[in-house]
Amino acid sequence: MSTEKELIEAFYSAFQKRDYKTMADCYHPDATFRDEVFQLKGSDIGTMWHMLCERGTDMKMSFTVTEKAEKISAHWEPRYTFSQSGRQVHNIVDAEFEFKEGKILKHIDRFDFWHWSRQALGTPGLLLGWSSMLKNKVGVMANKSLQSFISKEG
Repeated sequence: MSTEKELIEAFYSAFQKRDYKTMADCYHPDATFRDEVFQLKGSDIGTMWHMLCERGTDMKMSFTVTEKAEKISAHWEPRYTFSQSGRQVHNIVDAEFEFKEGKILKHIDRFDFWHWSRQALGTPGLLLGWSSMLKNKVGVMANKSLQSFISKEG
C-alpha cells in the first residue's frame, strides 16, 4: 500500500471521528479543494472540514479508498442531518486526489447536486436542484456560512 493511500485512509478515518485537526494536517499548504458547493485554497480547506465536523454531530460515514495505476480515489457516503433544514441526507461522493510532499495538493469531490438538494432542501431541491440558479444560491450561502465560521474561530 502506498503512503498516499495510507494518507487518504487516515483522512477519512479522522472524518468518521470528526477529527478535523487530523484532516487539516493531511493537506499541503498550497492545496486546493473543489466540490459542487466550495472552491477553496490553503487553510480554508481545513476550516471547512472543521465547520462540517462541528455541525455534523450525528454524521455517520462509510468509505473505500482505491489505488489504480498510481492514482488514489475514494468513494464515501455520509449520512447526516442537514443543519439548515433538519432533513436527513445520504450523500454519495467520489473523490480524486493529487499529492505533493506526502500531503494532499488537489482534492476534488463529485456528487449529484440534484440528488443531494432533494434530500437536504425538500420540495425546492426537487423542483430546482437541477438548475444552476439553486446550485449557485447554495454555494453563496455555504461560503457565507464558512466566512462567518472563520470570523468566529479567528
